[in-house]
Amino acid sequence: MSSKLRLPSEIPAEEYPPPEIFINEALSCVREASDKGIILRIMGGMGICLHSEECKQLWENLSRLGKKVFTDIDFASYGKFRGKILDFFRKRGYNIDQRLQMYYGMKRHIYFGGTVPMVEVFFDKLEMNHTINFSNRLEADSPTLPLSELLLQKLQIVRINEKDIKDAIVLLRAHDVGTTDKDTINLEAMAQAGLTSDWGFYYTVTTNLQKIKEFANKCDVLNENDRKIICERIDKISNFIEQKPKSLSWKLRAKVGTKKKWYNDVEDWIFFRSESQ
Repeated sequence: MSSKLRLPSEIPAEEYPPPEIFINEALSCVREASDKGIILRIMGGMGICLHSEECKQLWENLSRLGKKVFTDIDFASYGKFRGKILDFFRKRGYNIDQRLQMYYGMKRHIYFGGTVPMVEVFFDKLEMNHTINFSNRLEADSPTLPLSELLLQKLQIVRINEKDIKDAIVLLRAHDVGTTDKDTINLEAMAQAGLTSDWGFYYTVTTNLQKIKEFANKCDVLNENDRKIICERIDKISNFIEQKPKSLSWKLRAKVGTKKKWYNDVEDWIFFRSESQ
């Protein structure tokens, strides 16, 4: 077990755990936490992978599964479990960087040195380019975030990259859209996440949906049926969002548009870490 935080990029490929180690550790954490009355939900690309088993071949065909498929495990939880989670991961063999803990401890925990190189736990909400609130949503699915939040986690990225686009494509191919959380991308939950009250969030999400659609239409890995299904689901999401009533603040902000910055910069905690050592 390492006593010093090492970033995934600092770990040689030969020392890097295989994908199944990450997945097994994530699932084990969710199960053990549940036994202790703690809610943990898997986020990000791993959450999409676990929730889209029927499209695993598509992941492989998209070359989404490389040598370092997963660089860490991201969990969502509620702030009321903060103290229990600290003890939980320490007992599983993880360390926590004390300076990062002092700086970020209310919002997120960053653990290292256990079965996988790094584990992050986000409390109550994900604050990146846009904010995704977890309030009353973590109980809607398990062991991952609900599908709507998994998709929004990708769609909120202002400078979305190819990896994130591929994650979204897999999720959209594997799951239909509707108004329930049961193995479905919940349109109501997406709208209520802020897309009808926060124009900036709406703009980033709808812009990225079109980028994903364009990528899908040009992607040789997808067959015609894949493209048809993915694009139809994107259109359903876009149309649903457009038809929902918008708040007054949304309408006023829409008039300003992109002349004013509409997103938050993502704080570089890696820089903070390097400065604090």
